[in-house]
Amino acid sequence: MSRSLALIVLFIPGIIAAFGIKLMRDALFSEFYPIFLHTGVQFVAGLLFFIAGLGFIGGFIVYRDRKRQKNKEQTKKMDK
Repeated sequence: MSRSLALIVLFIPGIIAAFGIKLMRDALFSEFYPIFLHTGVQFVAGLLFFIAGLGFIGGFIVYRDRKRQKNKEQTKKMDK
């Protein structure tokens, strides 16, 4: 149950980040959404969505690694 919950928690920010990439791409190719006032506003909103989604996923991974006490020194010992 907890693994599926963690998957859902990571899936939603991934969708938000993908939507941010789509907004930025559409702004570059002048495909305009009517809810935004200008293509520049659309690009900035897409950039914020992308950064927020990516930041959440990265923070989740860092938190999980710290919780399990994994760091660079342990991975170097395991590689040898």
